[in-house]
Amino acid sequence: MTDSFNKKVSRRSLLKGAAMLAGVAAVPGLVISKQALAAKAPKSAMQYRDHPNGAKECSTCMQFIPGKTPTASGTCKVVAGSISPHGYCIAWAPKA
Repeated sequence: MTDSFNKKVSRRSLLKGAAMLAGVAAVPGLVISKQALAAKAPKSAMQYRDHPNGAKECSTCMQFIPGKTPTASGTCKVVAGSISPHGYCIAWAPKA
């Protein structure tokens, strides 16, 4: 019985199967959840402060989402919590 099994399964097909199995096992680790992508960093991690860094301030940043009035606090795509339009953090990037 062993001889017939060895004749049907070649070394090449065994290695191909092992490679496919290893590839399938690695895929779940590569999938990133939407929640992980949507997570915002805490203010401390982004070195957020309520005052500008020269001309760099949240109101001129592409990540800033303004509040309902020009003087109201807004939110940020990167930093968690309420954001001052005159604040600054290391994620600052100029509006295009």
